[in-house]
Amino acid sequence: MSDASYDYIVVGAGSAGCALAERLTRDGRTRVLLIEAGGSDRRFWIKVPIGYGVNFANPRLNWSYHAEPDAGLNGRRVYWPRGRVIGGSSSINAMTYMRGLPEDFDGWRDAGATGWAWRDVRSAFEAMERHLERGSDGTPRVRGAGPVCVSDLEDQMNPFSARFLAAARACGWACCEDLSTTTGEAVGYYRSTVSRGMRWSAADAFLAPARRRPNLRVMTGVLVERVTFDGKRATGLRCRQGGEGFEVTAGREVILSAGAVNSPKLLQLSGIGDGGLLRGLGLDVRHHLPEVGRGLQDHLAISHVFRATTPTLNNILGRRPARLLAGAHYLLARRGPLGVPVNQVGGYVRSKEGVSRPDMQIYCNPMSYGSGPDGRPVLDREPGYLISAQLCRPTSRGEIAIRSADPSEAPLIRANSLTTAHDRAGARRAMAIIDRLAAAPALAEVTEGRLVPAPDIADPDTLMQDFRERASTVFHPTSTCRMGHGPDDSVLDARLKVHGVAGLRVVDASAFPAVTSGNTNAPTMMLATRAAEMILEDAATGTHDRRIAHAP
Repeated sequence: MSDASYDYIVVGAGSAGCALAERLTRDGRTRVLLIEAGGSDRRFWIKVPIGYGVNFANPRLNWSYHAEPDAGLNGRRVYWPRGRVIGGSSSINAMTYMRGLPEDFDGWRDAGATGWAWRDVRSAFEAMERHLERGSDGTPRVRGAGPVCVSDLEDQMNPFSARFLAAARACGWACCEDLSTTTGEAVGYYRSTVSRGMRWSAADAFLAPARRRPNLRVMTGVLVERVTFDGKRATGLRCRQGGEGFEVTAGREVILSAGAVNSPKLLQLSGIGDGGLLRGLGLDVRHHLPEVGRGLQDHLAISHVFRATTPTLNNILGRRPARLLAGAHYLLARRGPLGVPVNQVGGYVRSKEGVSRPDMQIYCNPMSYGSGPDGRPVLDREPGYLISAQLCRPTSRGEIAIRSADPSEAPLIRANSLTTAHDRAGARRAMAIIDRLAAAPALAEVTEGRLVPAPDIADPDTLMQDFRERASTVFHPTSTCRMGHGPDDSVLDARLKVHGVAGLRVVDASAFPAVTSGNTNAPTMMLATRAAEMILEDAATGTHDRRIAHAP
């Protein structure tokens, strides 16, 4: 295979890029180059599920972005980790597998993403999933034959997690057996992208089997500087590796799968975006497309931390002797506290009367911790737990914008948190739900008191001030290159093609018309598997080669 010319070039070996690379190379003939800025995912703390906290702030695996000062969060610059490693953020995330709710995808359709309604995408989820679960008699069973392992780890989860579920039931919320596929209000044990006690990332699911194919080349440690064009048609990429610049050519298409921060950044560096922004930075405007980078959505969560009077994970992970025993157990059996993600229980609930569908995601971690100055979790030695809540569908919109024409410079991230009355009211309801859960007998009887916010803070306005001081992203940025009706309201059409140019698509969470109700890894992989089929269909019919006849 030529070193410089390919059929397709995919930028970003994350949740979407790995799925694309697998499907596009399956015929053994189609030549694909997959480019990743980071390095190998073959690291112990990536594979160990409890290693989430270690990877969270590791600059070798992480772009380690910080958002701009956010007026809605009292001017704070919030830490935004994004994966920079094979597997992308699926290699450093908390491994929670949630499809989202049916109404999320029906909303995509209504926003102009024809063919992306729940009835259209459900089968794609089912096709990619392989559920590792237990039957009614407790024996292991497998449901589904897809590449993405989704494991039921209930039998290994900390016993404290059962108390949260009992509290949720006391609050009137039903429990379900399989939270990963729920289509309505329910709480339960999270299912996780874990297989045999080890993280199962998009790289494990899709890329590992594909790397044996001679028609796939994977390059790591490569900074993509811009997309190259012939007129209005994308032809390849300008890249840099180890200080050396080079170009690669795509005979059919260039596909950006660099994520909700870096895909709009690359479009803007390539001259596609708001013409005023680009000209102001000295860049030639290839195509004026103002919505590039706009429409940023994310989930904003608040956590309340409590001291417990009964053992939690702090008793194991916060104390050296118990931690060593747990480590030995894990190395011998691939089970136990180190083999289970920290996010263990949660669900979708309705936060007020009259709401027709769940509008809040709640979850409980059976351990208490704070954050160090680098964003890394700092574990308490004494037993504790935290309860968190976030609006499923916030309405505040932010943006991503390049600072300069320098590809190595991090872009501006303007989250614009709490800019709508809807989101501010939701923040107040989130805190009320946390208090309601903590007051339920199953938790109250083993709770010594609230640690954060201070126990004497009860006034709603003061609690709202605490929300602004402490609330943070839960790392689900989307919609910065969203699908929509046309160039006036979006960046992509419903087949993920960039408006106004040829040979260029964006396939990652930036393409979501709106953020889904839950965690975004599962819908991102789903989107990529469907996008790959569209790409192959268009290649078969010749529609990938459409020409743009005129400039704007």
